[in-house]
Amino acid sequence: MIVMKSRYEVDLMREAGKVVAACHAGLAEFIKPGISTRQIDEFVENFITSHGMEPAQKGYKGYPYASCTSVNDVICHGFPSDYVLKDGDIITVDMVALNKGLHADSAWSYAVGDVSPEAKRLLDVTKRALFVGIEQAVAGNQISDIGHAIQTYVEGEGFSVVRDFIGHGIGRQMHESPEVLHYGPPHKGPRIRKGMTFTIEPMVNVGSYETKVDDDGWTARTVDGSLSTQYEHTLYITDNGPEILTQL
Repeated sequence: MIVMKSRYEVDLMREAGKVVAACHAGLAEFIKPGISTRQIDEFVENFITSHGMEPAQKGYKGYPYASCTSVNDVICHGFPSDYVLKDGDIITVDMVALNKGLHADSAWSYAVGDVSPEAKRLLDVTKRALFVGIEQAVAGNQISDIGHAIQTYVEGEGFSVVRDFIGHGIGRQMHESPEVLHYGPPHKGPRIRKGMTFTIEPMVNVGSYETKVDDDGWTARTVDGSLSTQYEHTLYITDNGPEILTQL
């Protein structure tokens, strides 16, 4: 069931979203060669809690960290560790803030130092794919119009869209209905309506879209070792189009 959000609930999600966005802005300055992914996780946890909110990923289905830190061929759900970032790496940091029972979720990818032309183009295309999807998130469209637009754009740029991990409704639960695929035919699924809140979060690979999961049960990688990036926003649907809750 898709739960429409009240003004009160959206206000709390908006507050959480601004904290997430501000944290990402801080990470843009913090992330550089020589920083470990564990230090990034500590930065995220300290930032969220210092604003009176909870890092909702920590403890979710047993996940032990405040953020996911996914480097190079890791698509999503990468564990923070003692791995030290080096010049040329790319990293996606995914976080969720919980504010008085309401969630906001955003992932962002970062270049570490000087990256290859291929990595830079992947970052640019994936970010653009997010906004291509957001353009379709308007009342009256159907959910699959988002994914169709993303897939058409990404494959036209010579990259692939991950199938195994998707966007989702969000609110009092981190994951709610509807499911938001980043691929597929248009004009399918629930009609987008005012009051809905959901994420769009395309994960884009240089090579195959297929995935594999490490023995930790969380860390998802590209099957061919190719680079992967992700960008994600939480949206609130209004009569005047989508409001991005996770940007400053």
